[in-house]
Amino acid sequence: MSKVILITGASTGIGRATAEYLTQAGYRVYGTSRHPFKEIVAFQTLILDVNDEVSVQSAVSQLLQRESRIDILINNAGLGIIGALEEVPEAMIQRVFDTNVWGLLRVCRAVLPAMRHQGEGLIINVGSIAGRMGLPFRGIYSASKAAVEMLTETLNIELKSFGIRACSVLPGDVRTNINETRLVAVNQNGSPYRHSVEDMNTKVNAEVSNAAEPIYIAKAIEKIIMTSSPKTHYVVGPFLQRASLWLKRFLPSRVFEYLLRENYGMK
Repeated sequence: MSKVILITGASTGIGRATAEYLTQAGYRVYGTSRHPFKEIVAFQTLILDVNDEVSVQSAVSQLLQRESRIDILINNAGLGIIGALEEVPEAMIQRVFDTNVWGLLRVCRAVLPAMRHQGEGLIINVGSIAGRMGLPFRGIYSASKAAVEMLTETLNIELKSFGIRACSVLPGDVRTNINETRLVAVNQNGSPYRHSVEDMNTKVNAEVSNAAEPIYIAKAIEKIIMTSSPKTHYVVGPFLQRASLWLKRFLPSRVFEYLLRENYGMK
């Protein structure tokens, strides 16, 4: 019997590519979105807003009514943000954490009773290489993705006795629609950070536009699914971005910070 997979944020980007790829591989995939899919897709679809507890419970209930089980949860829904920590509005911070952290936990909590009843299950949380370092003007995003890693580690420990494993995938830049959905906090009234934030947004937009297609993440996720004993964290970004984690680990912090500032053209 093919495994039943639930993927959040499957309307575009990593979620869409993963849903399509795993469907082609023979899995029974349910991809979710906050709004109805406008086009016909190869996988089953559900309406699920990770920011809404009622929506999450309803989607999981519908899936269980159809399939009676959930073998794999892929928490992919996420939100980007750029802005100086001093100026990012509290409402924006809450929105990012509600999506990237609390939304992820909402879906985990909704599927775990079914996985415990089955005596098995796998949770794959999509984090980011950005969660391993405090990136300038992306601190809120980095912090939210760092939280994803810690939640994943804790889930893996707490759930192991129930036959459930949890792991995270840490991509680097991926060509998705995040440039269109990213929040940008720019204070137009004499902000000392205004030009830096605008320059960072332009740079990140260019990096994403020139990044690899999300299919490489989908293939990495399938390898995790096929692994009998998955690791807790998988770094799957481009070589240079993966190498930056090695540098952060072994270089003095001041040297690494200098390299980050140079990379982003900061004085």
